[in-house]
Amino acid sequence: MNDILRALGRALVSLLHPRMLWLTAMPFIVSGLLWGAVIWFGWEPFTDFLRVWLEQWEFTQWIYRFFGYFGVDSVRMALAPFILVALLVPLIVVTALLLIAGWSMPAVLRHLSRRHFIHLEARQGGSFWGSLGQSLGATVVFLIAALVTLPLWLVPPFFAIVPPLLWGWLTYRVMTYDALAFHASPEERRRLVREKRLPLLVIGVATGLLGSLPTLLWVSSVIMIVLFPVIALLAIWLYVVIFVFSALWFAHYCLRALSRMRAEEAHREPVFAGTVLPVAGMPTSESEDLPPAQALPESPESPLLPGPRSPNGSP
Repeated sequence: MNDILRALGRALVSLLHPRMLWLTAMPFIVSGLLWGAVIWFGWEPFTDFLRVWLEQWEFTQWIYRFFGYFGVDSVRMALAPFILVALLVPLIVVTALLLIAGWSMPAVLRHLSRRHFIHLEARQGGSFWGSLGQSLGATVVFLIAALVTLPLWLVPPFFAIVPPLLWGWLTYRVMTYDALAFHASPEERRRLVREKRLPLLVIGVATGLLGSLPTLLWVSSVIMIVLFPVIALLAIWLYVVIFVFSALWFAHYCLRALSRMRAEEAHREPVFAGTVLPVAGMPTSESEDLPPAQALPESPESPLLPGPRSPNGSP
């Protein structure tokens, strides 16, 4: 837990660095310009198209009558914007993720390597295609698990447990690969994920809960249709900041754990340089399990007895 909190504090400090602030600004500017133009020029045409399309469905008419029975007639005006927001949110999130994965995450690792982990050897055990495959594979598993557990999302207390766990698992699987792709070898990455699975899942759940905060803005934007463009830009900025912060948190924790793992391996390895071999026949401290040596007879030919000798054997 101390390592998690230490990495959290360092991620918060790193997020305030001008380089990291720029990394949050670039995806926000690109996403904001792209989706801001779509919302500005396409909001009214899309909502009008959805209203006309919804009027043709008997199920929609039943929804209108059901809420009208309770005096809630505003559903007719709010349903089309709500559906449009539900369609736009995944597209906006995917855009921000692609920009951060392709631009921000490599820059985050370069920044941390120069400032905090300059001693760490880069073994480059990952690649862009490996990251893409890891992300797609984890996403497929996440979608299958989400469909299987979908009934539990409506049952308390599982609605507050299952979604954060699934989002946390997906986040740590994707972020861990990217955080270790440049520095760790494939064997080191697999070992670190295996040994640090629980702390990584904790970080993933925490960042997954942070990622749900912009959802509150999307819900409020449906209620306040007039402020939707402003709230949409604010939500995009929050997504970008949270994703960059998650990348920093995972990178600090994973690279520190990798540095410790290599230090432990180096400490366990035997050192052969400078080893002095004992002289044959001389007892050493490592041979304590051997029986004591017998006294050698005194003879002129014995090279182990010091001093000159006389012909009769006396010193």
